[in-house]
Amino acid sequence: MSKHIPVFEKFIEDLRAAWKELPDAEARMKKGQKLLEELVKDESLRQAAKSWPSTEGRKNLLFHEDAECGFAINGVVRNPGRKGSIHDHAHAWTAYGVLDGTESLERFRRVDDRSKAGYAKLELESVTEGKAGKVDLVPPFDIHAEQGGPTRSVAVILRSERVAGKVLQGSYSIEGNLYRQIEGPTNIPYEITG
Repeated sequence: MSKHIPVFEKFIEDLRAAWKELPDAEARMKKGQKLLEELVKDESLRQAAKSWPSTEGRKNLLFHEDAECGFAINGVVRNPGRKGSIHDHAHAWTAYGVLDGTESLERFRRVDDRSKAGYAKLELESVTEGKAGKVDLVPPFDIHAEQGGPTRSVAVILRSERVAGKVLQGSYSIEGNLYRQIEGPTNIPYEITG
């Protein structure tokens, strides 16, 4: 079995230490956000990412799912100008770090009373521009979307746990104010090697 590049191996070791030291998911993910900020500034990882395959078609690369601590590390590779869907990650925390290119992260607020099945009225709350080295921490059930920039973009995602394929997550559409629950993206196992 091949070994991940050293900077990624260290990231996993540092995350395991944080998970063992810190008492809850929020504290762990705030530490994970800082560790991910360092990782997505690493030039060796950025160079390795140039060969990562596209994740278009609702896929994530699955770099690591920790059997002991439960966190998961994914990657996404977006084509230029990609329009992302509006979604949440159920009860999981997510740290989204841009490694290469630019993207924008949209945050939404739900403004209906949640009484009507299949219906959700959203308002755009904020848009944050992300470039290489920027990490956004998304709390449980926060509604958001990532939009691709003018060039290919790559992100590394730290999740408090893998929910795709395990837990239903929210999917939203502003057109028609639609809401449904989905399984999330397909995880494609992928090893980061130099």
